[in-house]
Amino acid sequence: MRVLVTGASGTVGSLVVPALLERGTTVRALSRAPDARAFPIGVETAKGDLELPHTLDGVFDDVDALLLYPHPEGAEEVVDRAARSGVRRIVLFSSASVDTDPDADVDGNLGHLHHRPVEEAVERSGLEWTHLRGGEFMINDLDSHAGTVRDEGVFRSAHAGQPGAPVHEADMADMAVAALLRDGHRGRAYEITGPEPITPEQRAETIARVLEREVSFVPLSLEEARELWLAEGVPPQMCDWLLWEPDPADEGREWAAGEIVSGDYERVMGHPGRDYARWVLDHADSFRRPDSDGTGSPTAPHR
Repeated sequence: MRVLVTGASGTVGSLVVPALLERGTTVRALSRAPDARAFPIGVETAKGDLELPHTLDGVFDDVDALLLYPHPEGAEEVVDRAARSGVRRIVLFSSASVDTDPDADVDGNLGHLHHRPVEEAVERSGLEWTHLRGGEFMINDLDSHAGTVRDEGVFRSAHAGQPGAPVHEADMADMAVAALLRDGHRGRAYEITGPEPITPEQRAETIARVLEREVSFVPLSLEEARELWLAEGVPPQMCDWLLWEPDPADEGREWAAGEIVSGDYERVMGHPGRDYARWVLDHADSFRRPDSDGTGSPTAPHR
């Protein structure tokens, strides 16, 4: 079996590629500049750009299954090329923000507007398809919080007290490999979350516990968070979408895990996903100062 992996050097794709190789799968990795990428030994490389479908001549030849990274521009032609080349199965990285309720107001839902057109192109193809709708990713916290934890021992966040269920990138890779290689996932749209609800305060506490150092939680108002994100280069429209205004009716509410956590990962894989503590441990070096002794504390100078 030959699988074409798009986004093969990305956060999840870079985990999918070796996992497929370990299972004896022939892997072809698509890249705009394959010569500039370091892929594992044995990976076939192909040059092309999903946003420029005319660059994909020959890319899908002899490919059985496709792991597709979402690019709405050109999605119809990309999927058509795959189908005409004999690809029989497409697994799409999508988003939990997709809302297929006919009455849903999706005008400001950037995740839906970006991902749903690609889902629709895949669904119209007549091929076997599976959508992997990931929610918030734990790895986003590297960009948002690793620097302040490392340098200041501080975790700043809006939405204090609001639980989420961020997913470990390795869990997304697990699901991708399962859907690519196993039967039984045709026509399924899986929502993939982490295994537990966790608030921003609890994330700070978890980081402190795993690193065995003090980490203070500092709540931000929506206005403060927006100002910070804008300074970091986040587009205003994205800020407005991500910094949602909590429903006053939810203040002080006790959330049941089932309202936040999807069971799709456990149903498919047969075991719970990786929790936030596991993710922090996997990325502990990113939260530690270079001069630390492994606990996040500066080392004493040698005498």
